[in-house]
Amino acid sequence: MARSLYEWLWQHEFWLPPGITWEDMQESEDTHYPQPRDLLLSIPFALILVVIRCAFERAIALPLSTKLGVRDKQRPKAQPNPVLETFYSTRRKNPEEGELLSLAKQCDLPVRKVEKWFRRRRNMDRPSLSKKFSEACWRFTFYIISFFTGLAVLYDKPWLWDHRECWTGYPQQPLQPSLFWYYMLELSFYWSLVFTLPFDVKRKDFKEQIVHHAATIFLISFSYCANYIRIGTLVMVIHDASDCFLEPTKIFNYMKWKKTCDSLFMIFSAVFLISRLVIYPYTVLYNTYYYSMEIFQPFFGYYFVNVLLIILQLLHVFWSCLIIHMVYKFILQGTMEKDMRSDTEESDKDEERDKIREKEKNGITYFSNVTSNGYIQRNGSEPLNSRVHLANGHTKER
Repeated sequence: MARSLYEWLWQHEFWLPPGITWEDMQESEDTHYPQPRDLLLSIPFALILVVIRCAFERAIALPLSTKLGVRDKQRPKAQPNPVLETFYSTRRKNPEEGELLSLAKQCDLPVRKVEKWFRRRRNMDRPSLSKKFSEACWRFTFYIISFFTGLAVLYDKPWLWDHRECWTGYPQQPLQPSLFWYYMLELSFYWSLVFTLPFDVKRKDFKEQIVHHAATIFLISFSYCANYIRIGTLVMVIHDASDCFLEPTKIFNYMKWKKTCDSLFMIFSAVFLISRLVIYPYTVLYNTYYYSMEIFQPFFGYYFVNVLLIILQLLHVFWSCLIIHMVYKFILQGTMEKDMRSDTEESDKDEERDKIREKEKNGITYFSNVTSNGYIQRNGSEPLNSRVHLANGHTKER
């Protein structure tokens, strides 16, 4: 059964244009084509990248964050409470009003204290600023290396300048060693992101990130097996271009270098919108959808790779909407809005309001308007400190 499934999966009708079979893709001493088994190398390479990342964050990123003044906020810890902890771990992290009332009765606590416990418990699970800084440093380092590696590999390749060259001689396009290692570098990195996904900083677009990683891995893997190497290298370089500006924007944001962060974000926004909404559709989508038809007729691999590319483009549109909204706010307000993708930390302002309410119940009222003479006046009456109360209950003017 396994053999039948294997033979069905690797039918040449799925992977190769009409008229081309696997016999036409036989290798020789001088000619090498992509082999699906090569993709297995990306798994151990990804694990190596995870180890390198851990060493990089501990030995370089964390000490660097300290030197650059990145300080973690001191968060009050939630008091141990088995009932609330069980609900938090097994049910939900943000209980509804009815659930809060039920939990308050079980723990014999006021509802506001239960709310405060969940607020502090959620903050405990949120990543620290130094962790965010370390993650951004690692990604920035990789994207810089990957982007310039891609440029070094592609600058002398004809398809970088003439996109029709992506299909010249397809699919019998020999695999060059530089292209092989560039593919392994990118595929291994995205596998490493999948491996560390449970431990990385979780943002509001967490689900979109999973779809993005899955689509990218499928796209890289399928493009390698079907020898879409040339179009695949263009996709990777285009994506890395804007990511090189995103990560340093985060770094300067964590350092609280506001003006530098705002400037880099505007540059990133321009590069992202141009590369993902203009260059990518023309260089990749139009190229794959139309130019390829000059060489061969549509087949399964043609439709499948175009579906994956369109999924990436839909994600580009989603993120572009978020970026345009942030740029619009910046133009109107003159200040950069917080990252809409970030999971912001909850403050303890509600706790301060609770304390004020408790004091008011005890009959204690605080006045904020203090006159220059150091006394308080109420409704135009005499100063309170100008009267002296005598033992018999009468008052005497000073």
